[in-house]
Parts: sequence; C-alpha cells; structure tokens
Amino acid sequence: MRATAVARGVWRIADTCHVYLIVDPDAPDGERDAIAIDFGSGLALGELAELGIRRITDVFMTHHHRDQGQGLPLAVAHGARIHVPPVERELFDRVEEMWEARQLDNDYNLRQDRFSLLESVPVHATVPEYRQVEASGVSLFVLPTPGHTIGSVTYLLDRDDERLAFTGDLLYAPGKVWSLAATQWSYTQNEGPAMTVLSALLLHRYHLSVIAPSHGELMRDPDHALELLAQTMQQYVDSRRSYPWDLRARLEDPFVALTPHLLLNRTSMSCSYVVLSETREALIVDYGYDMTTGLVLGQERAARRPWLASLPALRELYGVTRISVALPTHYHDDHIAGLPLLRDVEGTELWIPENVAPTMADPWLEDLPCQWYDPIVADRVLPLGEAFSWNEYTITAHEQPGHTLYAVAYEMQVDGVTVVFTGDQQEGLGGRDGRRDIMNYQYRNLFRLGDYVKSAALYRRIAPGLMASGHWDPRWVDDQYLDYLAESGRFVDELHERLLPLDELSIGLDGQTARLLPYRRRAVAGVSADYTVRVRNPLPERARARIRPVLPVGWRSSGQEFEIDLEPGEESSVQMTVTPASSGRRQRIAIDVAIGDLMLGQHAEALLDVAEAAS
Repeated sequence: MRATAVARGVWRIADTCHVYLIVDPDAPDGERDAIAIDFGSGLALGELAELGIRRITDVFMTHHHRDQGQGLPLAVAHGARIHVPPVERELFDRVEEMWEARQLDNDYNLRQDRFSLLESVPVHATVPEYRQVEASGVSLFVLPTPGHTIGSVTYLLDRDDERLAFTGDLLYAPGKVWSLAATQWSYTQNEGPAMTVLSALLLHRYHLSVIAPSHGELMRDPDHALELLAQTMQQYVDSRRSYPWDLRARLEDPFVALTPHLLLNRTSMSCSYVVLSETREALIVDYGYDMTTGLVLGQERAARRPWLASLPALRELYGVTRISVALPTHYHDDHIAGLPLLRDVEGTELWIPENVAPTMADPWLEDLPCQWYDPIVADRVLPLGEAFSWNEYTITAHEQPGHTLYAVAYEMQVDGVTVVFTGDQQEGLGGRDGRRDIMNYQYRNLFRLGDYVKSAALYRRIAPGLMASGHWDPRWVDDQYLDYLAESGRFVDELHERLLPLDELSIGLDGQTARLLPYRRRAVAGVSADYTVRVRNPLPERARARIRPVLPVGWRSSGQEFEIDLEPGEESSVQMTVTPASSGRRQRIAIDVAIGDLMLGQHAEALLDVAEAAS
C-alpha cells in the first residue's frame, strides 16, 4: 500500500509527486468521495478501495509541471473534474499552443514551461485565489505562492484544530527547495527566487500547523521551515545581485506617502497609487502587477502574475478597512492586470472612463499592444470632463491621448494639493540627475499629431502641484516644467511634419488608413461572421475608396468589392460578412485597399480562431 495517513481523512500517496487524497471524515461509510491535490501518474486510483473511497471527484493542481499531472488523462477518464491555477490554465487545456509556439531557437526564456503536459486535458475551473473552494464536503482556501512556477498556488485545509498547507513545490524541507532551476525564469534575473522569499513570508502569516509538500516529508514546524527558507533564499538572491534587496521590507512596508492621504506602491510593476479616505476606505489608481520581482520573457498568461501581496500592509499600516474603488488611467496590462482579482476578492468596484471602457471590455476588437487576456467590464462608466465624487474627494477624468489614444488623466485635490495622475504619458525621473522627460508615444497605440500639445494645455489649465506618473518618480510641478511640456509637444509635431509627407499623404502615424474590426474573433466553419471596415481618405482631395476582401480558398464574403466616396480626411465604414469554410487557429483574412490612385494593397488583416462545425 502506497498510502500514508497525514491527518484524519487525509492520505499521502507516493507517486511521481506526493498526491494527497482528502475526504470528508464525517461522510457515512460506503459514501466517501475524495478530492486529490495533484495527481502524479495516477497511482492514487489503485488505492481507493483499500481506503474505503468510492471515487475521486475533483483534482486540485498546485502547478502545471508534468510530474504533478502526467496522469490527468486517467483522472478525466475516471470522471474527476480538474481545477487548476488561474495563471496556468492554458498549460493544461490548451497546452498544444505552447508546444506549437514556444521559442526554441535562440531561446533566452528559462521558465520550465516545457515540463508541461504533452497533451491537453479538459479543465473544469480555475481555483479562486484568496477564497474558499469546496468539493465532496472538503473546503480548501487557495493562496497564490509563486516561486517554483509563476502560477503556483498553495491549498490550506483546516482539520481537527490544525491547518495543513499543501504547498506543491514551494519548499522541499525546512530552508530547502525541490529545484532551484525551476525558479530561474529568465536569463540573468532573480524573479523566481525573490518570489519564493515573498511567498514564504506571506504563507508564514497564516498560522500553519503542518506543511505537506509535493516532494519531501511533512514539516510540523512550519514557522521554522518558512523562515529558514526566506532567510536562505534571500542570501541566494543577494549573491546574484550587485547590492542587497530587502524583500522583507518590501512586503512589510510597500508604500511611500506622497502626502498624508496619498500613497505610492513602490513594489508594483507600474506605479499604483492609493488615496485614503477619512472613512478608512481606499481608492486605487491603476493596479497591475503588485509586489513584482521583475517581468520575465514571454507574453503568455503563464508569464504574468497578478496578486494582492501589498494589501495586508495597507490594512496594518494605514487602517484601511475596504478598497472600494479602482480607477485605470488606460488599458495596458501593467496598469489593469490585478483589477479583476481586486474586484473578485475585495469587492472593489471598477470605475472606468468612457474612452477606456470599450477597449477593456473587448480586447479583441482592435489590434492594440499590451492588452489583458480577458474582457474587464466596468461597474461604472465615467464620462469625460465631468466631476464625480468618491467620499470626500471630487475627481475628474480628462481625455489624455498621446501614449495611447484610450487614456485619461485624473484630477483631484488630496491634502490641499492638486494632483494629476498621468499614466504613461511622459517618461521621466522627475528631473533627477538633470535628465529631461521624454514624450512617451507609441505608434501602435494610435498616437496622433497634436496629442501632446493638447495634454500640455490640459495640465496648464489644471495647474497641478503634483503629477503622478505610471512608472517614474512623481514630480512637483512648476511653471518651468509646464513650459517644457508645451515646448516638447510642439517639437514632437514639428519633427513628424518634417519627416513625413503629410501635406500630400496623411496616412495615420501608425501607418494605417483602414482597419478590419474585430481584429480577433472566434468563429465556426460554415457560420457567417460580421465585420466592420473603417477607412479614412488620406489624400488632399475627394476620392473613392475601393475595398476588396482577401479570403482563404473556399471562404465567402457578402461582397466582392465595396466602394465609398470620401472627402479629404473623412472616415467612414462599411459592413461585410465572412463565412469561413475551414477550421484552424488564427486563420487570416485581409482587405485590399485602393483610395483614388493610391494602391495600398492588402492593407489590414484580421485573425479568426475557427472551430469545426458541429456534426
């Protein structure tokens, strides 16, 4: 028999990793169903009869590695439902995409994502981090504990006055890890080891009785085991850096007070700001990757980790009882990735400006960089230029195109100071070391001439005392700086006018004068999908735009060619439908565009994930 009793109704099965079977110990004999934490190669299925267990109803995975889950196809055949960490879902139910797309040549990505399943398995659900999940009469509390992998989680079980922590591969023994190689996520940095320190310190706060690892023996002095891990791994981190990195201090005091009621989170990937209310509520401006230790290579979800690691300090140091509202300055992932988790766990309402809300709600509509993987729908849509209230504060969201077309600057008074939160509009160090600020425009974010002139005029009108940016030092503002922004905005326009033939051909600065929307979508073979073609006349005279769909062989559209007459600079749109004839991931369609005598060719494309028609 491979099973070892760990606690009442809890057994450990020796396999490619330790598999833990948990039952409701009060269930009647003959009616005991179990859940499993991790699954190994599936040997647990052979132990059920001897343990008096009818079946395994649910498997809860701590992380995606193959030694944890290579037997999951057997679990699915057994009828078990699979629950996985949110960050790593695609490495379970869409793992073929990783195998097909993973960079292998000239590879600097050291994460062990290739230690994933060889084939996908169906996933029932992702586990709700910071909350309880229940199955077969067993209740588990789910905690993010990155380190061994970016998406790793720990499960807590309260049983008979003990709290058991099923930590996966976070630690192997007191002060030891199962693998250091797994913690090396990028070529020269220390993100994984540093995350291991933070996870150990955070887990320490949960008053554990027993640690049950995936490899190694039970640890019945969890405080010692975790503290020793944090200390030793901290030494490891510092040994690979030019200067020490006080991770414990980052966790215990992640905020810098800019004024008594305005805090800057110094640990987040983009600057996250907290406004404190006399009601002991808090409002957050931008919330992306909290308590980050760096951004690793790869843009897939498994390379990105939202969590709530700074919030305990917000409560302990500043007496915050509720984070009631969060405001994004724009839609980029490093500013919004943590918003869904904040809403799900804290009940925070997401108030999103009207020019940002559509892009966050439909990230597949346009071909824009830095968008989050999932739709984020506003709880309240904020009109632009109109003041609104939150407790004792009055706030206005001002349209602020430049860094991206869909962005705002928030204006509010905090402690007698007029503060403007500018997101990523300009890049700078607050004048430190004499370095000048740079206008942070990106063409694919739909930057336009005049954007920085307008934002400079906005700041002049508001006359802020403090400008709080998205990645750089907050800046106390004087007239000289406002003059500099106005001059820089004019110079940006002048440079583009000198470099581009705008007098004779006014194609957008992003190089596109026509777009096919939505840019991405899911479809079914044989079922028509609707599209909008937006086209603008870049010529100085009236012209006819001719738009011809370009489709894979056998596909059909609602027209062979579409025509629109446009005045100079005028934009209009036409509707068309496309009927895909073949299935496949990221099937391509395009539009061939001519405007007057200007032939732009296959100027814009769109991508479809096409499923086979139901038989």
